[in-house]
Amino acid sequence: MATYADQQAEITEHQSLPTLHWIGDVDGSLAIIDQTRLPLELVEIELTDVDALWEAISTLRVRGAPAIGLAAGYGVVLGVRGAAEGDEADLMARLRKVVEYLAASRPTAVNLSWALARQVRAAKKLAGRPPREIVAGLLAEAHAMYEEDRVMCRAIGRHGAELLADGTGVLTHCNAGALVTADYGTALGVIFAARAAGKRLHVYVDETRPLLQGARLTAWELVQAGIPATLICDSMAASVMREGRIQAVIVGADRIAANGDTANKIGTYQVALCAAAHDIPFYVAAPSSTFDLSIASGAEIPIEQRQAREITHGFGRQTAPTGIDVYNPAFDVTPARVIRAIICEHGVIDPVNAEQIAKVVGTLRVP
Repeated sequence: MATYADQQAEITEHQSLPTLHWIGDVDGSLAIIDQTRLPLELVEIELTDVDALWEAISTLRVRGAPAIGLAAGYGVVLGVRGAAEGDEADLMARLRKVVEYLAASRPTAVNLSWALARQVRAAKKLAGRPPREIVAGLLAEAHAMYEEDRVMCRAIGRHGAELLADGTGVLTHCNAGALVTADYGTALGVIFAARAAGKRLHVYVDETRPLLQGARLTAWELVQAGIPATLICDSMAASVMREGRIQAVIVGADRIAANGDTANKIGTYQVALCAAAHDIPFYVAAPSSTFDLSIASGAEIPIEQRQAREITHGFGRQTAPTGIDVYNPAFDVTPARVIRAIICEHGVIDPVNAEQIAKVVGTLRVP
């Protein structure tokens, strides 16, 4: 088995700008691609305080479960470094407030709470040291999560690529590429790895209403990578499957329960049902940090409700009558029974059930 160092050595950049990266030392800043500007503008912005990061997460300037977790890890540094010159008690009190604040930015993606909990554990291990050393240790922990994510993405790509035959038509929903991770992506990482292995693929991209992450982001990534792709409306997926254009579906995830029920962008559930009706394998690609083994099933996953204007005034233009009621959940839950396999950095989980998940990721949650 390749060592961690061996895996790191093989990493190369997939896009011209990393999705997010830290600039400088403890007093530095977090740079992110502003994903609200894509696909027309590739713009990097710098965040220097925790309020700016909270806004960036909430407004989807940075998005996708892994990237949100990584951003939160750095956000802890942004939030607590002002207390670095005080005493330890003040620093720890500030840490608790920052963690609570960031946890409220988006509730569904478990990587957010995972990263925040990991920073709390890191701070506790550093108890007794000068506050500035504790803050430096938190930055080091954020860097560690970042590098681990890069290695995890590559491993997910390798494992998943083996599931795709040459000539496969693949359907995706939402965006789970390099834009949601530190390096390579999860669902798109599988496609990138299969392409690198010489397999010919054609990707069908659901536009992903109402915020068009498929049309704006996934399509952009595939064009940048030179991978043949076709954009379709969400309502076309079943028809495209019936026409025989699709042989596999691959999506990412924002939270996976202990039994394999998976929360992902709204519309994923109906794609999974369509795939099941056409006997097409439906795969979920996600790192182990996306598993929430504290909940038994998807019924316990909190679903974020977003503003009505995302539907009634999409991208600034009103397309619905004033006064209409709107229901706008950001995610839905796909039951494990219609998921053929889950691809994580430790391998392919098949069948998808609590026993198999516990076997693969159950002892790997605490670094």
